[in-house]
Amino acid sequence: MDIHEYQAKEILSGFGVPVPRGGLAYSPEQAAYRAREIGGDAWVVKAQIHSGGRGKAGGVKVCQDEHQVYDAADELFGKRLVTHQTGPKGKVVYRVYVEGAALIEREIYLGFVLDRKTERVMVVASAAGGMEIEEISATRPDSIIRSVIEPAVGIRDFQVREVAFKLGLKPAQITQAVNTIKGCYRAFRELDATMVEINPLVVTSDDAIVALDAKMTFDDNALFRHPSVSELRDKSQEDPRESQAADRGLSYVGLDGKIGCIVNGAGLAMATMDMIELAGGKPANFLDIGGGASPERVAKAFRLVMSDGDVEAILVNIFAGINRCDWVAEGIIQALEANPVNVPVIVRLAGTHVEEGRKILSKSGLPIIRAATLKEAAERAVAAWKNDSKHNVKMVASS
Repeated sequence: MDIHEYQAKEILSGFGVPVPRGGLAYSPEQAAYRAREIGGDAWVVKAQIHSGGRGKAGGVKVCQDEHQVYDAADELFGKRLVTHQTGPKGKVVYRVYVEGAALIEREIYLGFVLDRKTERVMVVASAAGGMEIEEISATRPDSIIRSVIEPAVGIRDFQVREVAFKLGLKPAQITQAVNTIKGCYRAFRELDATMVEINPLVVTSDDAIVALDAKMTFDDNALFRHPSVSELRDKSQEDPRESQAADRGLSYVGLDGKIGCIVNGAGLAMATMDMIELAGGKPANFLDIGGGASPERVAKAFRLVMSDGDVEAILVNIFAGINRCDWVAEGIIQALEANPVNVPVIVRLAGTHVEEGRKILSKSGLPIIRAATLKEAAERAVAAWKNDSKHNVKMVASS
């Protein structure tokens, strides 16, 4: 789960990380009022969306007076920002964050991530802040500093000081950097985060270290332990299909293909998507309905997949271990009878009671295309999709 910049700053501030004074606004009038509250002679108005690269997309504006703050907020509200992370559809701005402008002397990148290779939390830092980490890695790879944290003892002071010294900070700034890095790690560990990123972490003209921007991502599976974090979820920033799936206990990721996938097990779902690609098609989604593929869950999955108007075929690939293929077959039939679909449906069943499941499908009388293997299922799904697409094109042309 992602959260907004202002929410991440509020959390990190509670762990001792210094952040600029700011305030949230839901209207241009409120934005101007926030500027008066903050004081000073310059402010920054930031669009609050779940994406990096907001500045390049026009989502960050520096203002010199309250009128400029009002105008900047007025321009941002309702605007659809398109960044390299949002995709072509972009994300709509419903709130802005106003904070006092800082006199920046230098910018630093600081991040905490789960490193899959070492199975540890890793500190990633660079003296080349203000750029995306991918850009830093491509243009200045030598500037990237990495330090692995041993989970048994946590982050140690010598590790933090080593990172601070490698960043080229002055002696007067080392203590501030140590407290900031340790505060970020505590927030990461105690709140079950999967990513904490401050970019940029700036050194101001008076030698203060301040988190000018902040991002945090949390482990969905641990949110039950942190209700205060769970409440920060903003569904307006999520794909509505993914949000709907999460609320129903399904794992769903929307893609840009035409063949919808209903699969049990994440590994099998990935293999199914790969086979569709190899057969010449493109998956419309990743959907893992889990091990308990009950009729109700199958019906929910069908409704979810068909809510995507771009889906032109559905491939159901179930390997029944704890589950049973005959139960799954009954669920598929119930789902199709209750909610008929107007696209080809391809079903491949394997595992426990597979023969019984195949008999149920064959006796149903429904136009289900059956397959015995995953390769066969993918090929038949792509062929059915192409044939159905050609038929639809002819129908449109003739009408």
